[in-house]
Amino acid sequence: MSTSTNKVLIVDDEPAIRKLVRVSLGSQGYTIIEAENAREAIEHVKTDRPDLILLDLGLPDMPGHDLLAKWRNELLDLPIVILSSRTDEAGIVSALELGADDYVTKPFGVKELVARIRVALRHKLQQQGERPIFQTGELSVDLVRRLVKVGGQEVKLSPKEYDILRILVQHAGKVITHHHLLHHVWNGTTDVQYLRVYVRQLRQKIEKSPDNPQYITTETGVGYRLREADSDQPPAPLS
Repeated sequence: MSTSTNKVLIVDDEPAIRKLVRVSLGSQGYTIIEAENAREAIEHVKTDRPDLILLDLGLPDMPGHDLLAKWRNELLDLPIVILSSRTDEAGIVSALELGADDYVTKPFGVKELVARIRVALRHKLQQQGERPIFQTGELSVDLVRRLVKVGGQEVKLSPKEYDILRILVQHAGKVITHHHLLHHVWNGTTDVQYLRVYVRQLRQKIEKSPDNPQYITTETGVGYRLREADSDQPPAPLS
């Protein structure tokens, strides 16, 4: 459970959504600040200093993407989780590329929302130099020794497969876009279909059931997400 020091700013022009967030997150110990438009949101960020922002993309006075870009251009380093319609894949990808930390689609469940917030806040606190061993279920990744094991047995990965897994480990629990992976693994010189082939090969090596993966899940039209580390594991260090 969070503490009352975790303040969440919900920016959404729908009163019903704001009420849902206020009631559900309030019961988890979060302090909720509400804004129904971009103008109010900008003011709240200055005066209330929230720890995280939930941002709807469809605001009445400014597109959510523009507000997100404004904040990131001003070097605002707060975690920002996007609220979006389930069919707006292009909008989600664009927001993630602009610097959003994650997203949830409407209608969303309270458990999913709390999980996304927890991951985003956890990454905000992440520091260099933490233990390099990542563990989730039977999957462990040693980022120093470049050693991957499943159920205690070493798994041999190709360099590209390892690079994909390393990036996912460094952002475990967060969605990583196709574009991000293509840029950091191939310098943007290949396409999404090529990435899918490598992810499929990676799943064949680390998943018990590659067609029903428990570690690397697909965010349709957006990218991939690696399951969070076990609760007693610190987040992996960013390189």
